[in-house]
Amino acid sequence: MIEPFLKWAGGKRWLVKNYRHLFPLRYKAYFEPFLGSGAVYFYLSPKRALLSDSNKELINAYQQLQSAPRAITQHLHRYQILHNDKFYYKCRDSLPDNPIERAVRFIYLNRTCWNGLYRENRNGKFNVPLGSKTLVEFPENYLEKVSEHLTNAKILDSDFEDIIDIASADDLVYLDPPYTVTHNNNNFIKYNSRLFSWDDQIRLCEAVKRAASRGAWVVVSNANHECVRSLYKDFGIHHLLERVSLLSADAERRVRTTELCITNFGRNSEDGLHNLG
Repeated sequence: MIEPFLKWAGGKRWLVKNYRHLFPLRYKAYFEPFLGSGAVYFYLSPKRALLSDSNKELINAYQQLQSAPRAITQHLHRYQILHNDKFYYKCRDSLPDNPIERAVRFIYLNRTCWNGLYRENRNGKFNVPLGSKTLVEFPENYLEKVSEHLTNAKILDSDFEDIIDIASADDLVYLDPPYTVTHNNNNFIKYNSRLFSWDDQIRLCEAVKRAASRGAWVVVSNANHECVRSLYKDFGIHHLLERVSLLSADAERRVRTTELCITNFGRNSEDGLHNLG
């Protein structure tokens, strides 16, 4: 197991730390179509994986880190030396053509922007201001170890439905979509130029049910909201999970909240699973 190299709004480090029992012990291949920081992937360290996201810059960062971790490490060392307010905003306003340089820019902004937040305006431009963190580099050999963890993964820029539809019997599909609800007034849908709509939530639910009907294990993280519970009312086991909201930079304003986790299986023992899909 290795810690994710990115910070991400809605990241699931807390999930794998406190609720590991919600994931099956055995499965064939692992699918994660809303990749983000990949906290669940890095925790489970599956032998075969298909990782994807619709965020092209995010996926490029993973792909370049998978193939060229030393080059990225060297670039980040240079960025550490250059880092200041002026350099941050110059970097934020640029978009290199070279894939490795784009990946370095993405990681640099993630490490130094306000609260590690990734947000784009409607024109697709990253617009988060500079934060208080000044550490750009990672510990020695860390990115090489991350790259090793990505060796057996296929990493794609793709719509979630196309990826879910590939999963077959005994594969594990973990889904952590933006937490859109029916009123479409949720902070998570504002983080990217393309909004994740309620129609997307419906499309996701239908894809989840198709995957379960093929015998795949499915774990869905979602908003604990009446409309989401109703959407999945005839599917799987609904688990109410407690966590601390980390989006506020002020620790005193961080509050305990709940999320919904839906699985199509239950565990009878350490060695047994029964499918409910």
